Amino acid sequence: MSPVEVLASQLKSDRGWTDHLATEFREPYMHALAEFLAAEEQAGKVLFPASKHCFNALNSTPLDKVSVVILGQDPYHGPGQAHGLCFSVRPDVPPPPSLVNIFKEIDSDLGIPAPDHGCLQPWADQGVLLLNSVLTVVQGEAGAHQGQGWETFTDRVIETVNREREGVVFLLWGSYARKKGRHIDRQRHLVLEGPHPSPLSAYRGFFGCRHFSQTNDWLQQKGQPSIDWTLPSKAELIARYRN
Repeated sequence: MSPVEVLASQLKSDRGWTDHLATEFREPYMHALAEFLAAEEQAGKVLFPASKHCFNALNSTPLDKVSVVILGQDPYHGPGQAHGLCFSVRPDVPPPPSLVNIFKEIDSDLGIPAPDHGCLQPWADQGVLLLNSVLTVVQGEAGAHQGQGWETFTDRVIETVNREREGVVFLLWGSYARKKGRHIDRQRHLVLEGPHPSPLSAYRGFFGCRHFSQTNDWLQQKGQPSIDWTLPSKAELIARYRN
C-alpha cells in the first residue's frame, strides 16, 4: 500500500467519519503528510502516538455519538504518554500538569475528586471527542509535526461535527483552540471558551470556569445524556479495557 493508503487504513470505517472524510485522503496535502510520516519513521524517529493510534479520537467516538468536543494542540512528546486522545495519557503514566488542573476544576465544579490516573478513554466512550489539532509528534520534540497537514485534516473534522451534529458543546481552552474553532455555528452549538489549563494560564480564568457543569446543563436542556466526568480507578480502568 502507498503511505496514504496505510494512513487511511488506521481510520475505522464503522465510526461514521469515513463517509465525510474519505475524500481528504485523496487530497494532495494528505498524500504529502502520509509521505512525510513514512519518511520520519524510516529515518528511525519515534512518533507519538504510534501511527496505529493516531486516529484514536475518531475511532473511540463515532460521529453520531459526539456531544462534546475538547480541542487540544499537540500530542504529548514524552515516552508512553500520548495515545491519541487530547490531554489524556495511558493509565500507568502520571497526569501532566494541564490534566491535573482539569481534574482540579472538575473537583471544584462538580465535587468529583481526581482519579489515580490520567486516562480519559471513558469520556471518549461517552461521546467526548478529544481532538488534538496535530495528531502526531516526534519523541522529545514538541510541535515537531506542526505545519505538515494535520491542521487541515482536523479542521475538516471540526467542520464535519459542526455540520452533521446538533447541540454539541465545544470546549475551547486557550487562544489556539479558540482560533481553531472560529467557524463553529454558535446558533446550533454551545461554545465555551476560557484560558488553557496549563499552569502558566489556569489561574487567569480556567479555574472557576465551571465548563463541566455548564456542559451537562446544556446537554440536559437538549434532551441528551449528560457526561459522567467521574473516572474509574486505575485498576478498574485497566480491567475494563483488558476485557
